[in-house]
Amino acid sequence: MSSELISVETITEIAHQYGYWAVFLGITLENAGIPLPGETITLVGGFLAGSGELNYWFVLGSAIAGAVLGDNCGYWVGRKGGWPFLIALGRLFKISEKQILAVKDKFSQNAARAVFLGRFVALLRIFAGPLAGIAEMPYGQFLLCNAAGATLWASAMVSLAFFVGELIPLEQLVSSVAKFAIFALAIAIVWFIVLPWLEARSSAKQLKE
Repeated sequence: MSSELISVETITEIAHQYGYWAVFLGITLENAGIPLPGETITLVGGFLAGSGELNYWFVLGSAIAGAVLGDNCGYWVGRKGGWPFLIALGRLFKISEKQILAVKDKFSQNAARAVFLGRFVALLRIFAGPLAGIAEMPYGQFLLCNAAGATLWASAMVSLAFFVGELIPLEQLVSSVAKFAIFALAIAIVWFIVLPWLEARSSAKQLKE
């Protein structure tokens, strides 16, 4: 998620005050489904580590732990009550259950990749856990992909800010990473939503004929 609602300056002040707890709790809450700018929080943590105010390994550990814990919470929320909510939401937007099932099947086929790489995609980082639960992805597989994806994502974000933060202004770095995440989101929407919707629509037309 971008930092439009919470400025980089505000996040930096919070990180100054609460240190590793700010990184851990911010990412935990985002991955649990609360729309906080976890990506920006992680970059700020890496930036402060690069400037010597925080320890690189503690920031990295806080980011990984927060990502894993938050996504686990999201998974079980989706597993226990996500499907009825999704159906009700579909009715609200006049999306048939068949179309929602098509999206669910598409996600199920790519669940491992979505959980592993979804952290680099805007919004999918928030919803990958609940969607994996709704799709009834085996918990052992989810746990493995979740931990591996969290480690890769946190390492990339913290290291990027740690090494590049002194060369590029923090605001510019956050903006560039956000643009990449939005571009990845556009691709994910086409893959997981548009294509299944078109397939379901095509199948419905064929049945009518």
